[in-house]
Amino acid sequence: MPSSEANARTRLSRARVLEAAVTVADTGGIAGLTIRSLAAELGVKPMSVYHHVANKDEILDGIVDLVFGEIELPRIGGAWKAEMRRRTASAREAMRRHPWAIGLVETRTSPGPATLKHHDAVIGTLREAGFSVVMTAHAFALIDAFLYGFALSEATLPLNGPDTVPEVAEQMMAQFPADDFPYLVEFSVEHVMKPGYDYGAEFEFGLELVLDGLERALAG
Repeated sequence: MPSSEANARTRLSRARVLEAAVTVADTGGIAGLTIRSLAAELGVKPMSVYHHVANKDEILDGIVDLVFGEIELPRIGGAWKAEMRRRTASAREAMRRHPWAIGLVETRTSPGPATLKHHDAVIGTLREAGFSVVMTAHAFALIDAFLYGFALSEATLPLNGPDTVPEVAEQMMAQFPADDFPYLVEFSVEHVMKPGYDYGAEFEFGLELVLDGLERALAG
């Protein structure tokens, strides 16, 4: 065994394997995350990886838990709207760093400690704010549906920042007769193609509507 590979195997740990898995997923997405690609990132043979994780499912459970560990926890007992606003903004940033996680964070059936702690803090914040168990379920589902839906839109839009919006919009508009779609043209020219338009800015507007609606439901 070459000395470099022997040293890499000696230093190998479950934590290091999962950190490398996040790096691979960030670079090539979940489809690019295999035992072979993970071993290559670590500089070891594939069989060495199996000493620390049993299979890909365990890897996915582990890296999802790492993502949840990056999200700021709401403070139970704090002002619930401010806490949900902070937690949701932090989760959005985590999804931006790890877009592969958007469709994965709610699919795992073996949650890790960071995932459990996160969910408990969100539920606890809502319960201590006066939400019933049923209303907590409504609120949690609604906030996360907005969060993950918006994150998915951001990740899949054919844009690379606000500066690319006019070019992309012009390319799309050139493909159809403007007279046939007057409202779409009006919306694009008078709003989307204006300097400084940023789709991401819609996040704060939408989140406030969600939180204000939940606040009215709680008061009622």
